[in-house]
Amino acid sequence: MRGRLLPSLNALRTFEAVARHNSFTRAAEELNVTQSAASRLVRSLEDYLQVPLFTRQSRRIELTDEGRFYNALVRDSLDLIEAGTVELISSKDGKGTLSIGMLPTFGTRWLLPRLASFQEAHPEISLNIISSDGELDFTKERIDVAIRFGHGNWQDAIVDPLMAEEILVVCSPVLMDGPHPITSYESLRHHRLIRHSTRPNGWEHWFRSVGANRDHLRWGPSLEHFFMIIQAAIAGLGVALLPSFLVEDEIRNGTLVTPFPVRIAGPGGYYLVTSAAKSELPRVKLFRRWILDQIARS
Repeated sequence: MRGRLLPSLNALRTFEAVARHNSFTRAAEELNVTQSAASRLVRSLEDYLQVPLFTRQSRRIELTDEGRFYNALVRDSLDLIEAGTVELISSKDGKGTLSIGMLPTFGTRWLLPRLASFQEAHPEISLNIISSDGELDFTKERIDVAIRFGHGNWQDAIVDPLMAEEILVVCSPVLMDGPHPITSYESLRHHRLIRHSTRPNGWEHWFRSVGANRDHLRWGPSLEHFFMIIQAAIAGLGVALLPSFLVEDEIRNGTLVTPFPVRIAGPGGYYLVTSAAKSELPRVKLFRRWILDQIARS
């Protein structure tokens, strides 16, 4: 059986440090070796690969095209090895830190109020909560699990549906007491509609679902997170379209009202997305079991 075609790990570490610092001197200081030793290791790597990784001019060095290509591979590979090493050390005896990538408003309104029960049941597990709603990359974000809105099509992951989304229109009671109370779909044209910047088609989906006319709409601010939209609606900046479970308290205490009884299904749902590579870690299995039990209870 053929062995792996791999250069010296020490040479790879040195090359990555030199490329990161763009300096043999600073790389040597980081690695606690002499500058000449760092230079020899990079030279040995270039000899092994039979391609130049740096151009050397006087006291300046610069990655070649081959060097930039190889540096990206080496850097990502060392990051992965480092993360796995930390993972094993921190996971000893089932302990460690559980890193959760969390949608900001979902986390604040639904998850955080419930997490005390998980922490009480598993005091040996530390929690690291990261605001995360962009493209999902477990390695880059260094997270174990994530809560995402979508359609369940994440690659290299175990995906558990948490809940569907029910959408309703809300506004400040001040708007209802003003010169143009919202008593029909057509009366929305007198008010600004607050938009969610990451769901630009939300209002179009609502108008289409209820069969209302979309002519002569007035657009209000476009905001990135639901908690911003909630506050904007309370402040009377316009009419908002929000998942019902996120505004239960505001509707109950009267800071927001619902002009229409209709509630429509949202264009996606909330999912627990677990890194396939980490799915068997004890802390991950415990959290997954816990959150699915919370969903079943609610």
